[in-house]
Amino acid sequence: MADDTALRPVARPEAKDAAPPHRLKPADPCAMVLFGATGDLARRLVVPALYNLAVSGVLPEHFSLIGVARGEDDVEAWRKTLHDALQDLVASKSGTFNADHIDAKAWAGLAERMAFVQGDLTQPELYAELKTALATAEKTHATKGNAIFYLAVADRLFGPVVDQLGAAGLVAQPAGRNGKPKYWRRVVIEKPFGHDLASARALNADILKALTEEQIFRIDHFLGKDTVQSIMAFRFANGLFEPIWNRDRIDHVQITAAETVGVEGRGDFYEHTGALRDMTPNHLFSLLSLVAMEPPASFDAAAVREKKAEVLAAIPPVDPKRAVRGQYGAGRIGDANKPAYRDEPGVDKESKVETYAALKLEIDNWRWTGVPFYLRTGKHLAARMTEIAIRFKQAPYAVFRDTPVDQLPPNWLVIRIAPDEGISLQFEVKRRGPVLELAPVKMEFCYDDWFPKEPNVGYETLLYDVMIGDPTLFMRADMVEHGWRIIEPVLDAWGRGRPDFPNYASGSEGPEAADALIARDGGRSWRPVRLPPTEVRPTRSKA
Repeated sequence: MADDTALRPVARPEAKDAAPPHRLKPADPCAMVLFGATGDLARRLVVPALYNLAVSGVLPEHFSLIGVARGEDDVEAWRKTLHDALQDLVASKSGTFNADHIDAKAWAGLAERMAFVQGDLTQPELYAELKTALATAEKTHATKGNAIFYLAVADRLFGPVVDQLGAAGLVAQPAGRNGKPKYWRRVVIEKPFGHDLASARALNADILKALTEEQIFRIDHFLGKDTVQSIMAFRFANGLFEPIWNRDRIDHVQITAAETVGVEGRGDFYEHTGALRDMTPNHLFSLLSLVAMEPPASFDAAAVREKKAEVLAAIPPVDPKRAVRGQYGAGRIGDANKPAYRDEPGVDKESKVETYAALKLEIDNWRWTGVPFYLRTGKHLAARMTEIAIRFKQAPYAVFRDTPVDQLPPNWLVIRIAPDEGISLQFEVKRRGPVLELAPVKMEFCYDDWFPKEPNVGYETLLYDVMIGDPTLFMRADMVEHGWRIIEPVLDAWGRGRPDFPNYASGSEGPEAADALIARDGGRSWRPVRLPPTEVRPTRSKA
C-alpha cells in the first residue's frame, strides 16, 4: 500500500485546547536556601518561577524555601514582599509571566513552607542558624536532607559564601547505601562568573575546594527559553537540516542580542562590567555553542556539555581589530527621549565603558573553518531582538543567465529567541505570470501559534533541572574559562584605549564601525534590528 502521509496535512493544535504531551513528575523533596532573598532577582524571577512550578504541579510536595538576607525582615514581612511582587507581575500583564490572577491555593502552599534567616553572609554565626533551619525543614516538611543553595547575591560574595558553606559542613554529601550520597547538596551561581580569565579561574579553584563540579550549577537564564532549548531538536531531529549545517553550505552566522532598555539605574554595576563582559562569554557564547556543536552521542548531560565545550575550545582568541565597541548618546526610542549613558545615575561623566559590542570570530574545526560568526549586543538600540540568523551560500547563477533575473538573494534561516519566539526560513520562488521573476518568501513558525502559553519567567526549567540534578543547560568550569579566554585580548585592548564616546544615538542600530566590521568581508551587512510596524526606523548618526 502506498504511503499517503504526504497527502495528509499536519494539524495545527489549537492553543486554547492543546495540552502538554506529557506531565513532568514532581522534583525530588528538597529545601532551597535563597541567599539575597530580599533582592530584585529573588522577587522578580526566582520566587515567581517557584510559584509557577507550584501552579504546574512539579514543585516537590515536600519542599521548603528558606530566605537568607542581611536586612531586618522576618518571614511574614518577606512573604508580603514576595506576594506584592507577584501582584505587580500580574498587573503588568507581562507576556512572560502570562497570568491574570494569583492562584490562591498554589501561593498558600508555597508561602506556608517559607522560613527566613537574617544575618551577615560573611559570618559563621549565620551558617550555624542555617544548619538549624535546614534541620527544621527536614523535620517539618520531609525534605530528606536534600538542599539547594541559590546565590542571588553580588558576585564578590560567591567565593566567601561557598567557603562558609563548606566550613559549616552544609555542602557535604555523606555516603549512603550502594555508594550513593545519603542526600544531595547543590549550589546555583548566577553570572557574572568572574570578570576576566584570571578571576574566573580563581573563582573556579576557590569553590572547587568545597564542592565537586557535579554540585555546581552555573545558571544562565537565556538557556531557559524554549526556543534556545529547541535548537538541538531542530538540528538533530530533522534530517533536512543537519546535512547542510556546515562550511560547504553556510556563508556566515549572525547572533544578535539587542535591547531598547539602558542601564535602568544600575550604573554603578555597569561601570564595572560593560556590554562585552555582561553578555558575551555567557549568553552569546551559549547560543553559539548550541548552533555550532557536533551531534552528541545522546542527550545525556555529560555528552551534550562535552560537545558544547569542544566548540568553545576550537575558537581562537579574538583579534581586537575584529571587535567594535560603542556607547549610546542621547536619542529617541518610540515616543520617548532617552538620555546618554554618561547622563545615567551612577555613571562617570567621562566613562569609557561600552554599552555595545560586536565581534567577528571563527571556529577552527572541520565543520566550521572559514565560516565567520558575527556577534553583537547593545543597549538603547532601535528594538528589542534576540535572534540567530544563518545565511546560506548563494546558488549558482549560470542557469538564470538568459533570463530577466538579475540577482539571486541569499537564503536565511532565522531562529528568534525574543520577543516573538519562532523559526523562519526565507527562500526564492517564481512570481505568477509569464516572466521568470523571483520573489523572496518566508516559511514561518511561531510558538504562540502552535502551542499554548504557559506561565514562565525564564527560570522554571532551570530550577526544575537543578532539583532533579540535570546539568545539561548549565555551564561547566572549562566552558566558562574558554569564554573568557576568547575575549581576553579584546578586554585588554579596550582597557588601554580611550574611545571616542558616545558614538551611536539611542534608538539607532549601533555605531557605524559595526557596519564596517561586517562589510569588509565581501560586502556583508547586519540584518536590521526590527522595529514595530508603527515606528519609523531612525537613521544612523554619530551622537
